[in-house]
Amino acid sequence: MFKYGLYEVFKDLYSDLAGEENAKKYKPAIWLAGSASAEVFADIALCPFEMTKVKIQTSPSGTFPTAFGAALAEMKKNKVETRILVNFNNACQIPYTMAKFFFFEKIVQLFYTHVFTEPKETYSKSTQLGVTFASGYLAGVVCAIVSHPADSVVSLMGKPAHKGKSIGQIASETGMVALATKGLGTRVIMIGTLTGFQWWIYDTFKASMGLGTTGGK
Repeated sequence: MFKYGLYEVFKDLYSDLAGEENAKKYKPAIWLAGSASAEVFADIALCPFEMTKVKIQTSPSGTFPTAFGAALAEMKKNKVETRILVNFNNACQIPYTMAKFFFFEKIVQLFYTHVFTEPKETYSKSTQLGVTFASGYLAGVVCAIVSHPADSVVSLMGKPAHKGKSIGQIASETGMVALATKGLGTRVIMIGTLTGFQWWIYDTFKASMGLGTTGGK
C-alpha cells in the first residue's frame, strides 16, 4: 500500500503542477511520472529485501541461508559482490511499475468509457471494485509478458553458474526466446492475480474510508 499511496500523492502533485487543462490533456504522462516517482522511493526501501529473496530462491540447497534474517546479513556481508544485482533489479522495477500503473489506469478508463457508460458514482461499490480487480488482473498480465525477460535475467544472475558473467553474456547464452517464454504461463497467472488483488485491496481500503476507487473516464 506504500507504493500505491505514493502514486496517488505524486499523481495529484503533478496534476496540480500541470493545471486542470493540461492534466486532462496529458493524463497518461502524469500516470507514468507519478508511478515512476513512487517506485523510486519504494525501491530505496524494498530493493535489498527483494534481492535477498531472489538469492534464497536461486541458491542450491545448503549454499546460502534460507532464514530471511540470516540471508539478509549474508547479502550485506558480500555487498560488493551483490551490488550489481541490486542495481539491475532496481532499474527493472521502474519501467515495470510504470507499465503496471499505466495499463491499470487505461483499462479502468476503457471499462468506464465502453462497458459501464453511466457516471462511475452511479455504480455500486461492489461493481466498482469488480472493475478494479479486472483492470488490475489484465494490467498484471501485460506487465508479466513485458517484464519476463528482465526478471529471468535477474534470477539467472543469482545462480552460482553465472557468477561474474555480464548481463549481455547471460542473455546471449540463454537466448531471448527462452528468456521471454520459459515459465511465462505460470508468471502470467501469478502476476495477473497478484496485481488484481493488490489493486482490489487498495481500493477496498479507499472505499472503506469514504474515498472513490482509483481511475475513471
